[in-house]
Amino acid sequence: MKKILLGVSGSIAAYKAADIASGLVKEGHSVTVVMSNHATEFITPLTLKVISKNPVFTDFQEEEQNWRPGHIELADEADLMLVAPATANVIAKFANGIADDPLTAIYLATLAPVIIAPAMNGKMWNHAATQENVDKLISRKVNFIGPDKGMLACGYEGIGRMWPVEGIIESVKESLNIQEN
Repeated sequence: MKKILLGVSGSIAAYKAADIASGLVKEGHSVTVVMSNHATEFITPLTLKVISKNPVFTDFQEEEQNWRPGHIELADEADLMLVAPATANVIAKFANGIADDPLTAIYLATLAPVIIAPAMNGKMWNHAATQENVDKLISRKVNFIGPDKGMLACGYEGIGRMWPVEGIIESVKESLNIQEN
């Protein structure tokens, strides 16, 4: 059993995090979910807590029960960090070292492999700032899966959809298999 951190940021695709968490648990992994505050507007922490069978982290106040900072402990114990969906905002924070919530702090503290599944409007994805942030993260060995093309929640059609759940789970399995070999 591997320990997977599932980061969820504030995209309409956040509801798919439930299917991702469920699929990873069915594969035999321990899944701990870390949500941005914006993500909680799209899916409740309780849903992900029940599916993952682990606490869900949304803010630093939850760390007051332990002497060791929870975000550091989670970062240390992780075998892999998956962020799905990842918004342009979270990608920018990761790329520029901003750690103003548990999700971004864990990213900065973990030495585990990181997979990012972006989800955003195609114009946002193609913007030079986003592409510079993606390039910066790729240069730091962060893996990206997607985005996919299709109908977007905003009504546009094109690139920006989060990669299909099955493909994300398969990418996690491949990454974990590479680590074992």
